[in-house]
Amino acid sequence: MTEREYNECVNTYSDNVYRFILKNLRHEEDARDVVQTAFEKMWRNRHEVDPLRSKSYLFTVAYHQMIDHIRKVKRISLKEEFTEGTKVQDRPVNNLKKVLEEALSRLSETQRSLVLLKDYEGYSYEEIGRITNLSESQVKVYLHRARVQLKEYLVKIENVI
Repeated sequence: MTEREYNECVNTYSDNVYRFILKNLRHEEDARDVVQTAFEKMWRNRHEVDPLRSKSYLFTVAYHQMIDHIRKVKRISLKEEFTEGTKVQDRPVNNLKKVLEEALSRLSETQRSLVLLKDYEGYSYEEIGRITNLSESQVKVYLHRARVQLKEYLVKIENVI
């Protein structure tokens, strides 16, 4: 991969990778860090990256960086003390985006990633398998289970209202 091809890759795929990671992490700064690290890794390995497979390579690296980040964050427990005066009331807003985000947040990390890669980014089962290191049949099974879980959550009226 040449410098020009790398720059084209950045211009073409940075928004897609960022959206995918942000949907999973739901934290803008963390998503930016993960995406930046993925592009940095791609730059360091640019001589070994096939320009025709740069998108798949990039999503694979970003996915693994995201998993590493999630594992690291789980090990760190932050405790913050709030006084009564600093607490903010969280009022639920009835809109489709929040309902969908809540439904997605109930899925496991793997299921959420599979749903986003297939339904949001439009990858094939084979491509998703390469990105996540799962077999094509595992991708299909996990994706089916995730969609069933989403459907069960979304059809309950109390979850939508």
